[in-house]
Amino acid sequence: MSRNKSIQTTVKALVDNHGQKFPFIPIHERRLPATASLAEIIESIRSVIFPGYFGSPLAKEDSLVYHIGIGVEKIFNDLSHQIFDALFFQSEKMDSAQTRTKARRLTYTFLNRLQRIKQLLSSDVKAIFDSDPAAKNLGEVIFCYPAVKAISNYRIAHELYLMDIPLIPRIITELAHAETGIDIHPGAEIGEYFSIDHGTGIVIGQTTIIGKHVTLYQGVTLGAKSFSVDETGHPIDIPRHPIIEDNVTIYSNSSILGRVTIGHGTVIGGNIWLTHSVPPYSRILQTKAVKLDLTDGAGI
Repeated sequence: MSRNKSIQTTVKALVDNHGQKFPFIPIHERRLPATASLAEIIESIRSVIFPGYFGSPLAKEDSLVYHIGIGVEKIFNDLSHQIFDALFFQSEKMDSAQTRTKARRLTYTFLNRLQRIKQLLSSDVKAIFDSDPAAKNLGEVIFCYPAVKAISNYRIAHELYLMDIPLIPRIITELAHAETGIDIHPGAEIGEYFSIDHGTGIVIGQTTIIGKHVTLYQGVTLGAKSFSVDETGHPIDIPRHPIIEDNVTIYSNSSILGRVTIGHGTVIGGNIWLTHSVPPYSRILQTKAVKLDLTDGAGI
């Protein structure tokens, strides 16, 4: 078979097969937010929150207003376009002019939240520095630590999530997930002074609530034990992830599953499997191997 004939055969098979065997996957004919553009927007936001570390290396104290001004204007222009596309992704019946106005209004709202995002991220950087004796200074934490990238993407995405902007928050957190191995759903609620050490393999589910001064080590999962489904078999979006109160430390490769509460001041050791609540100031340690019969999912 010739090259052109082979290509034509493949194209025809894909087109014919799509509608016949996969009718649940619609053809998407509208504009979508651009992943590459959103990645650039995140870098622009980092550059106004941590000037000199991201964006232009020429940012100095006496030119700070200029550099931040340029950055904020760029964020507004770029983000409003992406929000416009995201709104059309959600509903094709929207009026273009009205949607453009709504996108600009939502972008202004987001810009007004940048100061709060900066305050939270500054506390996160301090938490990471305070918990890691290997860190030489705050600048090293900001510039080098993957946790800062993952948490900053989350903090930005969470504000957009609270504004009911479709698709974009998930894209932003998945960008960090792909780069750092840290998976934080934009719907999770995380308090200030949040520290992630190493971080690879961390999973934080959508309805997780994390208080202040919490530290997680690599491999920690804050997930769901099970979920309810509706009459069609589709999962119901209800609270199903843990509540972690203030001043909790969770060491590496521990899994906390279900809508359970970990009381404030608790320390959970490594390699713990926990599916029940614990009171404040608990110390949960694995002292010996425990054999469980988990046949057919029993016990999970």
